[in-house]
Amino acid sequence: MNILESNKIVKTYGNKWNRQEVLKEIDIEVKKGEFVGIMGPSGSGKTTLLNVLSSIDRVSSGSIRVDGKEFTSMNDMELAEFRKRHLGFIFQEYHLLDTLTVKENIMLPLTVNKFSKKVAQKMFEGVAQELGILEIQDKYPNEISGGQKQRTAAARAFVHEPSIIFADEPTGALDSKSASDLLNKLSDLNAKRESTIVMVTHDPQAASYCSRVIFIRDGQIFTKLNRGEERRQDFFNDIIKTQAVLGGVGV
Repeated sequence: MNILESNKIVKTYGNKWNRQEVLKEIDIEVKKGEFVGIMGPSGSGKTTLLNVLSSIDRVSSGSIRVDGKEFTSMNDMELAEFRKRHLGFIFQEYHLLDTLTVKENIMLPLTVNKFSKKVAQKMFEGVAQELGILEIQDKYPNEISGGQKQRTAAARAFVHEPSIIFADEPTGALDSKSASDLLNKLSDLNAKRESTIVMVTHDPQAASYCSRVIFIRDGQIFTKLNRGEERRQDFFNDIIKTQAVLGGVGV
């Protein structure tokens, strides 16, 4: 079953005298439970692709469906309702609210979606336990490390069990140990919960945790790599080789 389907999506900027086509009729399918990476050189369109797939930006033409629902034609109010129920987001810079505790930050999607207190507490405890942050639930963002902040942001993305989670360079602000801890946790959640994750990254180490990697160049799909039964180290080597052919992957 496909959770995400895009059909000939195009994204252009500018006007008819100075028009830049950033995405060029891209088709993508992501199945339920996949952990998909998107990579490409700087300026390739990978971040723009994530933005339109996640409804942060609107396409110029084409259609996108998430969990069978086509959202590209929704108005702003419909899109806001769709987003809070079906999508989760992890950004590079955490985007936590400094005036809220770890627990309060994580529970925001549950509050917005009006879950009962009993159900919300159970959902919070489950995801916080899995991400190893239950013991810091009463701390504020300025009292915890960068790795803990990003795991809090990840918990917030997972807690309401959305149809799909979009991650934009989630390890970009982390040291190597914190990045590895986060990726292992995301991989575990992907496996245990059958959560669907689409992640943009420039880091082949991060991409090696994915089940599939889509490479973008000049606004089009260049190639795809499927991990299959490969060991992560072998998949990492395949990614590196593809990068060399692609011409390098920049931030």
